[in-house]
Amino acid sequence: MTELGNRLKEAREAKGLSLEDLQELTKIQKRYLIGIEEGNYSMMPGKFYVRAFIKQYCEAVGLDSEEIFEQYKSEVPSVYSEELPEQLSRVQSRKTIPARDSKVVEMLPKILVAVLVIGVAILIWVLVSSNMSKPDSDDKKNDKQNEVGYNKSDEFNKEEEKADKKQDVKKEDTSDKKDDANDAVDEKTEQELAVVSTSGKNSTYELKNTDTFKLKVTSKGSPWVGINNGEGKLLFQGTINKNESQEIDFTNEKEAVINIGRAYETEIYVNDEKLEYSISPTEVNTQLVTIQFTKAE
Repeated sequence: MTELGNRLKEAREAKGLSLEDLQELTKIQKRYLIGIEEGNYSMMPGKFYVRAFIKQYCEAVGLDSEEIFEQYKSEVPSVYSEELPEQLSRVQSRKTIPARDSKVVEMLPKILVAVLVIGVAILIWVLVSSNMSKPDSDDKKNDKQNEVGYNKSDEFNKEEEKADKKQDVKKEDTSDKKDDANDAVDEKTEQELAVVSTSGKNSTYELKNTDTFKLKVTSKGSPWVGINNGEGKLLFQGTINKNESQEIDFTNEKEAVINIGRAYETEIYVNDEKLEYSISPTEVNTQLVTIQFTKAE
C-alpha cells in the first residue's frame, strides 16, 4: 500500500465510511476504490480515470484534491494523450457529390438572388399602392367630420370629472392600506442570527426571534457536506454539485450541525438570510458550523 493509499484510507475511516458507503457516495466501483488505496493503478480503465477517481475520493472524505495531487505527485500518474480508438481509423471518407447535384448547388445562389429581387419588387409595389390610397381616405374622413360637426368637449369634461372622483377614492384606499402595512411591519420582529463562540475550525451561532428554522446549503463548486441534528442523527451526507443546494427544515429541532469540506465553495442560508462565516473560509477550508435554535413563543 502506498503513502497516498494510507492517507486516503485513514481519512475514510475517520469519517466512519466503509468502502460500500464510499461507493454509494462517489458512484465509483468498489474494486477501483480498493485499487486506489492499494496503489494498484494498472487495473484502472486509463490514467485519466486514476486522477478523476482520486479527486472524487478526496472530496468524499473531506480532503483537498489539489493539495493531495501536489503532495503525492510522484505516486499519481500524469495524464497524456492516449491512442485514439481504433474506430476512428475506420471512418469512411466522404463520398463525392454527384455531378447533377453539383450543378444544382451552383445554380442555387442565382435562384436565391432572383427570389430576393422579386420579393423586393412586390414590397415596393405594396408600399406605393398604400401611400397612393391613403390621402383619399383621409379626405373622406375630414369631410364626414365637417358635415356632422359633432362637438365632443361636453362628453370629455364629464369623463374627466368621473376619472378625478375615482382617483380620489383610490388614493384614500391606498393610504389606508399603507398605514395597515406599516403597522404590520412594526409588530413583526426580525430574526436574530449571531455568533456565540469560535474555536479552531468550530463555530457556534444562535438563532432566535423566529418560529421557523429552514436551512439551505448552496454549492459554488462541488464540496462535501454532512448535516446532523443536535442528537447526532445524520440527515444528509454527500457532495453537492455546483449551483445546486440541499434544504432541510429544522423548525422542530433545537440544533443543526453542518460539516463542510470546502467552506470557500459553500454558502449557508438560514430562513433565506445568508450566514457570514466567523472563520475565514479561505484560511480554514474544513469547518464545523453549529446553529442553536431557540423558537420564539
